[in-house]
Amino acid sequence: MAYRIAALYQFTRFDDPSGVRAHLLDALGSLELCGTLLVAKEGINGTIASSEPSVEAAIATLRALPGCAEMDVKYATAETAPYRWFKVKLKREIVTMGVPEADPCTCVGAYVAPEDWNDLISDPGTVVVDTRNDYEVGLGSFEGAINPETLSFRDFPTWFKARFSDAPPQRVALFCTGGIRCEKATSFVKQLGIEDVFHLEGGILRYLETVPEAESLWRGECFVFDERVAVGHGLAPGTAILCRACKYPVRADEVSLPGYEAGISCARCVDQTTDAQKARFRERQRQLALARRRAQQSRGTGGEGHADHR
Repeated sequence: MAYRIAALYQFTRFDDPSGVRAHLLDALGSLELCGTLLVAKEGINGTIASSEPSVEAAIATLRALPGCAEMDVKYATAETAPYRWFKVKLKREIVTMGVPEADPCTCVGAYVAPEDWNDLISDPGTVVVDTRNDYEVGLGSFEGAINPETLSFRDFPTWFKARFSDAPPQRVALFCTGGIRCEKATSFVKQLGIEDVFHLEGGILRYLETVPEAESLWRGECFVFDERVAVGHGLAPGTAILCRACKYPVRADEVSLPGYEAGISCARCVDQTTDAQKARFRERQRQLALARRRAQQSRGTGGEGHADHR
């Protein structure tokens, strides 16, 4: 079947996150979803996939939660299941920054619609910052954007304060994959005393979906956290693949680099695993290939495959 993918988040106040989790496991359990939802006191975040009716039923349930009626949802499609299981997890934060005072429920930057984004970031007076991690930026970013070269979103506050300690910018435009990281990043930046703080509404994904490629200032592909790996304009599947050893994306031009072996290693991680680990990865690849062949043979003889939605 074709899979409907819904990426969603909502900052709100949940007095009883564990109760919300229990409710969602019960209410969504029959919908054959795959994906993950994160629940915390500050709200909910995640990506789910299934048939279109099941996803729409799930979104209706989620929007019925306290404070979630206007939940931000971005849709995409895939031919195969983008996740193996369905999980609802309790977390301290729905996106981890480690700065408790950065609270999007009380303070956040101004949203900029995708169709207005080009004008903002083309203005020489605007400092444009990519809030994503270095491996994500390596696949693509907006023209002229600053790459903080962070390994984790937790590193962003320290980087920002160090980068602009001597001369704080008067106007800042921040962006991320789907918008959620920028909710916290803009809250943090505004609390440093910078007033003109903006972020891309709906993130890169909505921009790629909305702005025609001929008018776009985006260069490259956008990393996504599922089996699609990356998408381009119109949210079309990208060319990047995932290194199964380190879970980092590998560009099409990096496949030919020394150290790349499908499912085993890439140039980034080839020296970071032992021979014993590589042997286990090769066995895993062999088992996966066998499973794929069995599935193809089953379909060829009239059997029916199914996604694992545990």
